[in-house]
Amino acid sequence: MSRILVLCVDRDDDLGRKAGVDSPVIGRDENIEAAVKLAQSDPEDSDINTIFGAVKLYDELVKEGRDVEIVTIAGDINVGSVSDFRIAEQLDAIKRRLKAREVVVVTDGAEDEAILPIIQSRFRVNMVKRIVVKQSRDIENTYYMIKQILNDPKFSRIIFIPLGVASLVYAISVFVNYPQGASIAILSFLGFFFLMKGFGLESIVEEFTASLKSTLYEGKVSFVTNFIALIMFIIAIVQGFGLLWSFYTSPIQVGYLMLLTAFIYGAIWWFVGAGIFIGLGKFLDGYLENRLHSRYIVYPFFILAMGLIIWGGSIFILSYHEGFEISRDSAPIYLAGAISGAIVISLISIAISSRIKKSSVHGTGDKTP
Repeated sequence: MSRILVLCVDRDDDLGRKAGVDSPVIGRDENIEAAVKLAQSDPEDSDINTIFGAVKLYDELVKEGRDVEIVTIAGDINVGSVSDFRIAEQLDAIKRRLKAREVVVVTDGAEDEAILPIIQSRFRVNMVKRIVVKQSRDIENTYYMIKQILNDPKFSRIIFIPLGVASLVYAISVFVNYPQGASIAILSFLGFFFLMKGFGLESIVEEFTASLKSTLYEGKVSFVTNFIALIMFIIAIVQGFGLLWSFYTSPIQVGYLMLLTAFIYGAIWWFVGAGIFIGLGKFLDGYLENRLHSRYIVYPFFILAMGLIIWGGSIFILSYHEGFEISRDSAPIYLAGAISGAIVISLISIAISSRIKKSSVHGTGDKTP
């Protein structure tokens, strides 16, 4: 019959930090002494119950005539890789010293049970026994679940970024003695943020950030143009919200569609400029690296054409507001001109793209024998 270890786990090293007990703690009397020291330093620590629960289980197995030893191992206050590496080292030492193959794991909750794969890689786990004070069982599990969620980068970005920006905007508005503008700015940001999450547009922001870093490290021209585009993007948001605010505070009541259109009208050409600068950077990098592609030429034309259409459409909608600078009679002319300009620009981009493709094909053909 192989020896069985009753293994008590203290992943965050309460024994060492609070009671000054070094781990591993091997033997029944030694574990009782360690639990008493921990109780004297912190009577509310749940690891006290865990150790006494392990001792009780140890006594039951001894009465059954089994070859049993009780061991308590501890990790580190830095729960994660630091504590788990320390626990793994102790497990290896215990396995060599006690010649055991089977364990019964005793823990005080889900956090300690997270190291089960480390234990299973060295021993055969016969049973896992959780010792939790009845009144704190739900609290313990809820705390661990919340802790895991907050440590997850995906969830933390969703929770902390909106809260952080909202708090910062409110603090700035109070500092400039204009708190009434904070609610509008916060709601606008939250709406923009949740729309990006809903449509999956945050991947575009992540790709842009990654592209900005890579171009910086590689010393490309597009780093400068991307940085200019980022500044123009910020200016676009400021300009858009400025016009939105002027419509919101006007004596004439407007709806949400009108406010959204006002934001687009105020920001559109800055957005277009940002897109053109991004395309210009790609074009210059491709030209300098002799890998010029037709899409680098088409991209700025496409952005400009889309900008014209959106600009014309926003003028048509805003013309229904009496305070807008362009009258309702002139708005259709602006819209028609914008659509016509977009079509012309698109045709020019198609002609340039086809010419580049033909020249590249002829160049390739001349080089082939």
